[in-house]
Amino acid sequence: MRYVKPLFTVCAAAFLFCSHGFASGPSFGPFYDQFPLTLSRGERTEAAGPFYIFEQRETQQLWAVPPLFSYFRDPDLESAEFDLAYPLLTYDRYGREYRFQILQLFAFAGGQDQEGDVSRRFTLFPIYFQQRSPAPEENYTALVPIYGHLQNRLFRDEIDFVLFPLYGKSRKRDVVTWNYLYPVFHRRLGDALSGWQVWPLVGHEHKHPTTRTNIADDIEIIGGHDKFFALWPIFLDNEFGLGTDNPQRQLSVLPLFTSLRSPQRDSLTAPWPIGLTLTDDREKKYKEVGAPWPFIVFARGENRHVSRVWPLYSKAQSGGLESSFYLWPIYRHTRIHSPPLDRDRTRILFFLYSDINLRHTETGVSSKRSDFWPLFTYTRDLDQNKRLQVFSLLEPLLPNNKSIERNYSQLWSVWRSERNGKTGASSQSLLWNLYRRDVTQEKTKTSVLLGLFQREKMATGTDWKIFHIPLGKKTGKDEALK
Repeated sequence: MRYVKPLFTVCAAAFLFCSHGFASGPSFGPFYDQFPLTLSRGERTEAAGPFYIFEQRETQQLWAVPPLFSYFRDPDLESAEFDLAYPLLTYDRYGREYRFQILQLFAFAGGQDQEGDVSRRFTLFPIYFQQRSPAPEENYTALVPIYGHLQNRLFRDEIDFVLFPLYGKSRKRDVVTWNYLYPVFHRRLGDALSGWQVWPLVGHEHKHPTTRTNIADDIEIIGGHDKFFALWPIFLDNEFGLGTDNPQRQLSVLPLFTSLRSPQRDSLTAPWPIGLTLTDDREKKYKEVGAPWPFIVFARGENRHVSRVWPLYSKAQSGGLESSFYLWPIYRHTRIHSPPLDRDRTRILFFLYSDINLRHTETGVSSKRSDFWPLFTYTRDLDQNKRLQVFSLLEPLLPNNKSIERNYSQLWSVWRSERNGKTGASSQSLLWNLYRRDVTQEKTKTSVLLGLFQREKMATGTDWKIFHIPLGKKTGKDEALK
C-alpha cells in the first residue's frame, strides 16, 4: 500500500500537466490519446487500447466500444446508425426512414412514401409479416403458412395464401399466378398471356406479341413467347421473341442435347451439361467451340477472343472486358475499359491478395486499393488520400463495409498510417498510439511510450514533455545557438 499514494500523485500530476504546454490534446498512448483527424477536418479520441473511440468529423459524430457497439450520427443529413455486436443487431435511420433488425430475422422498418404517408413494417422472418399505413389499401398481415396478404415482398407485387402450399396467389406487374399444392399445379393469366402446369409432368405457357409506346413516343414491339415442358427438365421446347425480327427457339432433350436457333445466333451442346458446344453468333460476329464447355473454350471474332483450358490458363477479351488466369485460382486478372474510366483488378487465391486500380483516362486521376489478407489493407482515393492498416482480418473479405471499420478494425490495426493528398498532413500510429506522430502544416507532434516522451515542433519553437512534465519551449533561436 505504501506505493499507492506516490503512484496516485504521479498520475494526478501527469493529468494536470497534460493540459498545459501543448496546443493539442493529452497523450497517454493506448490509455488515452486525443488528436486531429488526418484525412478530414475533425478530432478523434481513443482510450483503453482498441476498446474506445470518439470521433468528431465536422457535423458527424462516432462513438464506439469495439467490438460491442458503435453509434454514428450526422444531424445535417438527419441520419444515424447503431450496431450492437454487428451484425447481430443494427439500427439505421435516414430522415424519416428507419430500420431495426436482429440477425435479419426480427425487423422493424418504416418511413414516408412519395405521397407523404408514413408506413410501418414488422417482420419475424419467415413466419410473420405486417405493414400499417394511413392508406388502408397498403396494409397487410401474413402468418406463414396459415393465412396472409403481402405487398411488394418476396419479389412480388402482391401475394395471397391460405394454408400454403395448398393455395397461393401472386401478382408481378400484370401477370397473376394461382398455385395449388405449390409448385405442382398453377394457372397463369396476364396481358396477352395464359399458362398452366402440372409439375413436373407437363406445362405450357403462351404470350402473344404486344406493343407499347416508349419515352420517345415510338411504338415498339414486346416479343411474345411459347413455353412447353414434359417430364421437367428432360424435355423443354421454348420459343422467345415471337413477332420480332429475331425469334428464338430453344429445344432441350436432356441429357442428350440442348440447342438454340435464331437468325442472329445458333448454339448446340451435346451431351448436356458437359459436352461439345458449338456457337455461331452472327450478331456479335464470332464463333466459339467448347469441348467441354466451360472448361475448354476457344472463341474467335471481331470483338471476342477467348482461349481457355481450365484450370491451367485463360485469356479472354470481349469489347471493353478483359480477363485472364493462370493455375486458377492462384492468379486472376480482370480489366474493364469503359471510357472515361479504366478499372483493373489482380487477385491471388481469391481474397488472399487483391489489387484494384481505377483511373480516369481523360484527367489521369486514379485510385488504388490493395489487400493482403490478413496482413494489410492500403487505399488511395481519388483525392489522393492514402491509408495503410496492419493487420486486416475482415476488410479484404468485406471491403468498404463501414460497420466492419467501426466495430472491428480498431481491434487488430496495430499500425496505421495516413496522408492527406490535399493538405499534406500525415499521421502514424503503432500499437494503439504507444507511438504516434502527427504532421500538419502548423506543427509536428510525436508521442512515445504512453506519452512519457513527447515533442511538438512549430514555427515558433519546440515544446518537450518528459514523463508528462513540460520542460518549456525552445525557440528556433535557441536551437540555432546549439
